[in-house]
Amino acid sequence: MPIDATLPYDASNIFARILRGEIPNRTVYEDEHVLAFHDINPQAPTHVLVIPKGAYVSWDDFSVRASEAEIAGFIRAVGKIAREAGLVEHGYRLLANIGQHAGQEVPHLHIHIFAGAPLGPMLAR
Repeated sequence: MPIDATLPYDASNIFARILRGEIPNRTVYEDEHVLAFHDINPQAPTHVLVIPKGAYVSWDDFSVRASEAEIAGFIRAVGKIAREAGLVEHGYRLLANIGQHAGQEVPHLHIHIFAGAPLGPMLAR
């Protein structure tokens, strides 16, 4: 069910549980601010989720409350993951669904990295 990105953080969401080690994941990258892992229901040949380790519901929440180090670390990690996975040459798509109208399903900020095949148009025309 889509969530309202203005809601308080729900510490029982699946990404919070992954961060606490309660649910296993296939880690692609990890540092002090970020965890990235393969999506369990991939929508492209490469489908990686990148999440901040802090309790942030949305991009808006993150941009207001996160430290400068967390923000820089998160953005740099996305680029590093794409480079290390060899995605730059052929291209990749970044997607962040924020709030109900965008279809955000997990109330923890996350970026999807899609790649590995032509992805088609961004939105249905």
